[in-house]
Amino acid sequence: MSIMISDHRRGAAQTPPVDGDRIAGHSHVDAPEQPVDSDARRLDASDDWLAAVARTAAADANAPIELLGEYLNILADAALSGRRPKKRELESVRRLGQRAAEQGVDANQAVDLYLSAAWRLWQEIPMIVRSRDRDKVRSAAEAVLRVINDAVEVLVEGHQAARRQMIRQEESARREFVDDLLRGDTDVSRLVERAEPFGLDLGRSHQLLLAAPVRSPASVDKAVVVMERAIVERFGDRDVLIASKDDLLVMLIPGELRDVVSGTDVSDPAGFVHSRLRQSGRHDRWQVAAGRPYPGAYGIARSYEEAREALLLARRLHLDDDVVQGRDLLLFRVLGRDQAALVDLVHALLEPLTRNRGGAEPLLKTLETYFATGAVATETARRLHMSVRTVTYRLAKVKTLTGTDPADPAQRLALHMAVVGARLLDWPASDLPRQPLS
Repeated sequence: MSIMISDHRRGAAQTPPVDGDRIAGHSHVDAPEQPVDSDARRLDASDDWLAAVARTAAADANAPIELLGEYLNILADAALSGRRPKKRELESVRRLGQRAAEQGVDANQAVDLYLSAAWRLWQEIPMIVRSRDRDKVRSAAEAVLRVINDAVEVLVEGHQAARRQMIRQEESARREFVDDLLRGDTDVSRLVERAEPFGLDLGRSHQLLLAAPVRSPASVDKAVVVMERAIVERFGDRDVLIASKDDLLVMLIPGELRDVVSGTDVSDPAGFVHSRLRQSGRHDRWQVAAGRPYPGAYGIARSYEEAREALLLARRLHLDDDVVQGRDLLLFRVLGRDQAALVDLVHALLEPLTRNRGGAEPLLKTLETYFATGAVATETARRLHMSVRTVTYRLAKVKTLTGTDPADPAQRLALHMAVVGARLLDWPASDLPRQPLS
C-alpha cells in the first residue's frame, strides 16, 4: 500500500470529479492558487515526512493507508499557506469515504484515521517549518481545523451514501432470495449458492415461523430488527434468516434449535418468538404460526405453506391462541381441501339455523364456544357473557331446528365438524358455494 503524495501545484485529485455534484456546506468555487512561501517550498522538497505520518496514522486507526489520498497534502497546504480545500479535492475525499464503506471500513474507523493523521501532521509541522511566530501558528491552526472539518464532513457523507446504497442492494437481494426460497420452484442448485452468503445450509432441516400483527401491519419492519437480534443472540447466526413478506414476519430457523448459552434443545421456538414480540411492543398483539421442520430447499417451502395455512385457518376459525402449531390443525386442513363434502355437510346440518329469528350466527357462535369448552354449558355462558339459561335455550333451539342434539356425544361430532366447516367457508356471512350438477 502507498499513499499519494504529490506537489499541490500538480493537482491533488487522481480521479476526475463528478460533474454537477455539490458538496453540502461548500458552495464556493475553487479559489485561485495561493502563492507558495518559503516554508511551503521546504515542505515540497521533502515529502517523506508526510508518508511517515500517513503510515503511522494508518497503524493507529488500523485502516488502509490509501484512504488518506491527498488529505495530508491538503492539510500541509492549509498549515503553511492557509489555503482552503478545493471542490475537486473534497470530491476526492468524498469518494474515499465511499471506498471505505465498500471495503468494510467502519465510519468511526475512517474518521479516526483522518483525525490521527491531522494530529500527527500538526506535531511534525514545527519541526519542518521552525516557526515561533504566534500569529502564524494561530493562523495555521485555524486553517488546519477548517480543513479537518471540511474533509471529515464529506468523508462521512460519502461513507453514509455508499452504506445506504449497499443496504438497499442487500435488502433487494434478501427479498428476492426469500421470495424464491419460500416459493420453492426455482433452480435448487442456484438456490443453494445464493443461500451461502446468508449462512444457510439448505441440506439441513429447517422450520418456518410466521408472526402476524393482529391489529396494525406497521410494526412488522420494526419487529424484523428486534427478532433478528433476539434470535441471533439466543441461538446463533447459522441457518437463521429473518425477513418480512406480505405484512408477515418470516423467521427461518434450524429444525433442531439449540440454545447457544445452555446448549439445550429448544422445544417451543414459536413460544419464545411470541414472548419476545410481546416484550418489544406491549401494545401490539401478535399471533405466531409454526410449520413443521423438513429437510432440503423444498422442505422450507413446505414448512412455510404449513405455517401460512395455519395462520389463515386460525383467522377463519376465530382462534384466539397466541401460538398456532401447523400440526394441530391438520384435521381442519383435511376438511378444507374437500370443499364439496364440506358444503354438503354445512348445508345438511346447519342450513335450518337460518330460520332462527336472530339468524344463524348467534346459534353458530354458541355451538362453537360450547364445543371449545368441552360441552360445558356454564363455561360457555361465562365466555359468552350470558346466563346459563340462555345457553341451554339456544342449544335446545339448535336441536329443534336441525334434529341434532349438541349434548349427545353420538351426534356431537358431525355437528362440530359442520360448525368448523361453516367457519372455513365463512358461512353464514357468505353464501355457500354452488355445487356442480352430478
